[in-house]
Amino acid sequence: MGLNVAERAKFLAEPHVAGVAVDAGADRGPLSVPVWYDYEPGGDVEFLTGRDSRKAALIGKAGRFTLLVQRTSPTYRYVSVEGPVVWSGPTTLEQLTRIASRYLPVEAVPGYVEGSDLGALVTFRMRPEHWLSADLGAI
Repeated sequence: MGLNVAERAKFLAEPHVAGVAVDAGADRGPLSVPVWYDYEPGGDVEFLTGRDSRKAALIGKAGRFTLLVQRTSPTYRYVSVEGPVVWSGPTTLEQLTRIASRYLPVEAVPGYVEGSDLGALVTFRMRPEHWLSADLGAI
């Protein structure tokens, strides 16, 4: 059973590790890798990655990507969103801190942020256009 608009937005806003998928070109399946991300209901999805990574190059070329989040314990759920990149640019200290704060204990965030090379990171923002979701219940 699919989730309604509010349920899927709320689920996507939770701090799941997401899988990002992007077209990898002829004779290749899509590149699919895990990422930390940020999302608030009604807004855009944002994540950061290495500026010189294959992922960044492919997303820059394709201009769009898919993000999939899931819960693997009852009730089993997933939300997948796909859409265009509406902004990309150098990662700011605020972006890195915000995303790290979703996934790390509060006391670990300063060390993680201070140990990161902002100059090596790029942030992508995607506007969700197409949604797929399901609540598979307690199977």
